[in-house]
Amino acid sequence: MLKRLIKSLETCPIVKRGEYNYFIHPITDGVPSLDPAVLREVATAMIKVLDLNGVDRIVAAEAMGIPIGSLISCMTDLPLNIVRKREYLLPGEIPVHQVTGYSKGQLYLNGVQEGERVVIVDDVISTGGTTRALLAALGKTGAEVADIGFAIRRGNADIGRPYKALVTVEVTDRVHVIERYF
Repeated sequence: MLKRLIKSLETCPIVKRGEYNYFIHPITDGVPSLDPAVLREVATAMIKVLDLNGVDRIVAAEAMGIPIGSLISCMTDLPLNIVRKREYLLPGEIPVHQVTGYSKGQLYLNGVQEGERVVIVDDVISTGGTTRALLAALGKTGAEVADIGFAIRRGNADIGRPYKALVTVEVTDRVHVIERYF
């Protein structure tokens, strides 16, 4: 399992952003295009590893959590809440201030209710900044985070609780898959 994801990671381009070696990959960037087979492989694997027992909804951050979360939602019939980059000014909207290794910004959480069990899914975790901010926002709603899953882990981010990643990578002049969930 994960053969397509691993092969695509090991052959993806690397660009420099300051001192940061940034890998460009369809799952993390949507560039050059998302291969349905790789996306399906990721979603299927995440469904297998995540604790979806009694979960009310999936929460995914814009932008690249959307394709993964959408496919998991379709495959499990669980509703999907997208944490958006746009403010809607809806009642109960919660700002999510994120700081990552190479950017910072504001996201907005809507529609998650007190007492709901949610699963967070996203494309990649490197610094954990987005996920820590999202966990804080979900804490304000009174929702319970049942599990957290990423397609790719880069580094060893500490978000204050356990999470799952399908593969762990190191990035030098290329991507090296150094660990896989299964």
